[in-house]
Amino acid sequence: MTVPATTPDPAADVQITVCADGPLLVRGPIRVVGEDGTELPGRRATVALCRCGLTGRPPWCDGSHKVASAAGRGRRPR
Repeated sequence: MTVPATTPDPAADVQITVCADGPLLVRGPIRVVGEDGTELPGRRATVALCRCGLTGRPPWCDGSHKVASAAGRGRRPR
């Protein structure tokens, strides 16, 4: 009997954590692709993706939500 070789599913190793009033933390082997189809550089084991739209480094979170929230002008994360 022959058992077909299986390819490990890389998505099985990805974890996404929703931070209250903060970013999405993505852990694991991912590729982030922009609207134009180009791959965005990001080689960390964990990346923080902005949900509030206030970042100066889209799509990465730069902590702008903390400053805006403290000033009372932050948008609620999407």
